[in-house]
Amino acid sequence: MDVLAAQDAFFLARRPRKDSPHTTAAYRRDLAGVTSLLAQVLGCAVAELRVEDLTGANLRAAFGLFADTHAKSSVLRAWSTWNQFLTFCVAEDLVPGNPMGAVARPKTPPLVPKPLRGEDTPERLLEAAAEGVRGGRDPWPERDVLVLALGLVAGLRSAEMRALTLASVVGRPGERRLHVVGKGNRDRSVPIEPAMDRIVEQYLASCRRRFPQGRFDRGSALLRDRRGEPIGRGGLEYLVRSCFRWAGLHDRVPSGANLHALRHTFATRLAEDGASASEIMALLGHASLATSQNYIEATARERRAAVAGNRTYVSLSRLPQRE
Repeated sequence: MDVLAAQDAFFLARRPRKDSPHTTAAYRRDLAGVTSLLAQVLGCAVAELRVEDLTGANLRAAFGLFADTHAKSSVLRAWSTWNQFLTFCVAEDLVPGNPMGAVARPKTPPLVPKPLRGEDTPERLLEAAAEGVRGGRDPWPERDVLVLALGLVAGLRSAEMRALTLASVVGRPGERRLHVVGKGNRDRSVPIEPAMDRIVEQYLASCRRRFPQGRFDRGSALLRDRRGEPIGRGGLEYLVRSCFRWAGLHDRVPSGANLHALRHTFATRLAEDGASASEIMALLGHASLATSQNYIEATARERRAAVAGNRTYVSLSRLPQRE
């Protein structure tokens, strides 16, 4: 059997899992990227590759080339995708064993939360956005505030924001919540307080003024671009970066975080204010409790409490103060 046919069979077998389009696209990129390098290693066309060519030695060479041009996280993701694909091939008796054990992979880096730096940064960011400091030909402060708030008080990822529709805001006044479809199509419900409910209503009113002929049925996208179309990934990232820059807070954003720093700030503040790992897991849609626990450990709340309980601190506090 040729490799491309085996990959088609792999995706066909995964269909009952109902993977998100984003997940499927990522898997296809990982398989296609290494497959093309495997063909390069063997000096043949991709269409000529056979499952018999999927040996440890050949895959080591292909992944070596892949690692030369990709970040550690990308190599890890591709390794995982190929491990799943070859596990499928073993189950289907296409190969005698999974050769991925012979392919080195980078160590999984520990999750280090990257919240915004500065205790007052979230408040200053929201205030600046509400005042319309973000420049441009057509300021839209109502949308800027809503996007920032979806990250800072609801903890949404970029893809989750873009997937929101008008039907995602559910519940009675005073008891509103967001219905969010997260990674792996895992649903979660995030409560929103009246202040956030008001932000949503102000934004929707601004949409109706801007797009009087637009569709506002329950299936319509909540977040829109300046043409009234669903906002794209790049547009959303640019919006958030611009808010940081115009507010004069770009130096408080951890490198590589941008929009995701809003989510990390939400989670970190939850942990600082005493939320449990299970509560953080439910609100952020984590698949693992260990991921949520990282935010609690990052705040060092328990360690600070342990140090404060040191009896020597009592003596230290009683020492006379010298002018």
